[in-house]
Amino acid sequence: MSFLNDPQYQLPIALIIFIFFLLARKLFRIIIFTFISKLVTKTKTTFDDELLHAVEKPTHFLFIVIGLQVALGFIEIPEDLQAFVGHTIKSLFGFTIFWAIYNMLNPLSNVLHKITAKFGKELSDDITNFIIKSLKFVVISIGFAAIMNEWGYNISGFLASLGLVGMALALAAKDTAANLFGSLVIFSDRPFKIGDWIYTPDVEGIVERIGIRSTKIRTFAQALVTVPNAVLANSAILNWSAMGKRRIKMQLGLTYSTTALQMQTIVEELREMLLNHKEIHQETIHIYFTDFNDSSLGIFCYFFTNTINWGEYMKVREDVNLKVMQLVEKNGASFAFPSRSIYIETDNENSNTNQLI
Repeated sequence: MSFLNDPQYQLPIALIIFIFFLLARKLFRIIIFTFISKLVTKTKTTFDDELLHAVEKPTHFLFIVIGLQVALGFIEIPEDLQAFVGHTIKSLFGFTIFWAIYNMLNPLSNVLHKITAKFGKELSDDITNFIIKSLKFVVISIGFAAIMNEWGYNISGFLASLGLVGMALALAAKDTAANLFGSLVIFSDRPFKIGDWIYTPDVEGIVERIGIRSTKIRTFAQALVTVPNAVLANSAILNWSAMGKRRIKMQLGLTYSTTALQMQTIVEELREMLLNHKEIHQETIHIYFTDFNDSSLGIFCYFFTNTINWGEYMKVREDVNLKVMQLVEKNGASFAFPSRSIYIETDNENSNTNQLI
């Protein structure tokens, strides 16, 4: 094997070895990868298929790096280039490893989608994209630092500068960070969901979209309001859609000409009408003659509708009001309105007489 030390044979041998690894890469892809692909296609999940596809190109490139390293081992490299060649080979190994890790993050996104699916499709996409992009940034940063360290650069200075840049970005994006934490509060507490009718000190309307940074709310005037999640997380939120029933509270006023028998009949028929109304919640119905007001006899009405939809609620309330008017008219009574009696003093034949108007 003395010919291996002969410089005229070193380059051809190195070239043959490098070609051998290129052929081995081809055979590996045809035989091994094809066999593994058939195995993973038989599984119920697609995660292993995507993972195999993610590492396919880095694996093929790894054969080139290994072949290059072995081939260069048969070549007598000048001393002034040995360090450069060694750093290059190690850097290529590091690049291949981090390339594979970077590609493996894409299949991970499908797993995250399943975990965050309970937040809704659009929200799940936002959360997954944010996490994947953050992980990719971390992988690229660590890979770059590792390669720089291999070439003898002081990565502590790079990390310090990266920390300063991160601090500057954090200060510049403090509102974005606040909105991010606000979105986490909304995701965990779930005070509302898409389609809910909510009321806050700043806006009232229907929730159309919940994002990482903000929530979009459609007002009843059809204006679209974008509210930062940090604001929502620190606000009192009244979720009308979370109600199980909707309240109707009113005070009926009948004239003082209404007799006790008429009042008793009207109150009883009002109760019976509400108890037989299919849109009225039957657990809480309070109808009582309660007050002698200045201009009327007051009937207190307190009950709930089964529906919480605003349009349907208004229809039920209208129907109840019409039935109340019919009951009052049927019993010969009438609704009172604010009135005042005025007494005028007149002088008739030297005598004072009070007249009522």
